Amino acid sequence: MRHILSVTVENEPGVLSRVAGLFSGRGFNIETLNVAPTLEEGVSRMTITTFGDEQIMEQIVKQLRKLITTIKVVDLTELKSIQREMCLVKVNAEGERRAEILRIVDIFRCKVVDVSVDELILEVTGDAGKIAALLQLLQRFGVKEITRAGMLAMKRSMQE
Repeated sequence: MRHILSVTVENEPGVLSRVAGLFSGRGFNIETLNVAPTLEEGVSRMTITTFGDEQIMEQIVKQLRKLITTIKVVDLTELKSIQREMCLVKVNAEGERRAEILRIVDIFRCKVVDVSVDELILEVTGDAGKIAALLQLLQRFGVKEITRAGMLAMKRSMQE
């Protein structure tokens, strides 16, 4: 099962290396990883997606909490959360195909971020399903390159 971990850490050299080492040293894979500063000075948030059963995840969370630079670990998998990923897609867009691609861009609420004579670079933000659907539609035009940012996730506010 896929798990999304939100890990708040002290923003200092070597933290990312220690977290990655914790995963690799135990034979666990990090599927996606995003790290950025928070509003609090000297603190960063890591969003990590990985796969594992409950026992494995319990072990990972315990080990993360033991790291001296870890402030907080939250497994967002079972919590109500907002999840987004960003993807840049370079696609062939020659002649008449360009208009059809632009219709797809409009339907998926993407942005065209670069244009050349025979290519477009598109920016899409959404959940993994939206990105997969877009990539599948664009395959017939010839996707030349993709770059994906790792998952971002945030626990939803509790509303009654």
